[in-house]
Amino acid sequence: MSENTTEDLIYMDVPAGRVVIRLRPDLAPKAAERIRTLAEQGFYDNVPFHRVISGFMAQGGDPTGTGMHGSDLPDLPAEFTSKAKFERGTIGMARTADPNSANSQFFIMFEPSPHLDGQYTIVGEVIEGMENVDKIKRGAGGSGMVNDPDRIARMRPAGAEG
Repeated sequence: MSENTTEDLIYMDVPAGRVVIRLRPDLAPKAAERIRTLAEQGFYDNVPFHRVISGFMAQGGDPTGTGMHGSDLPDLPAEFTSKAKFERGTIGMARTADPNSANSQFFIMFEPSPHLDGQYTIVGEVIEGMENVDKIKRGAGGSGMVNDPDRIARMRPAGAEG
């Protein structure tokens, strides 16, 4: 694990309260930089958790709420060569079937999901406030798409929360 340096911390405020994320540039330097850059720009503010599946994960990062879009920045190459595991609180980069299509969408694991290990980029982990992630409104059906979803109120790097 990387050390808790302030530059690796992101504060994400959701309806239930604050979530503290530690980015993992040691595992995924390009993805960690992307999340930090977009958070600095306020990109994630008011963005919904559009896909939330009980016992699996909460996905957000698409400002349209459809799960089909991202930022205007170019897609990222896959960064999943590490032996890191998808455990409760792990944050992964969402993508299409193309491993090199991650952009701005991310997901937070509610439970371990070994079938994702080595298949998706791990960009960080929740180090405080997982109980607030647990309260994010769930979706219906197998897709987990959420009607009237909970939104990220504000998401900023530590030191830029003013």
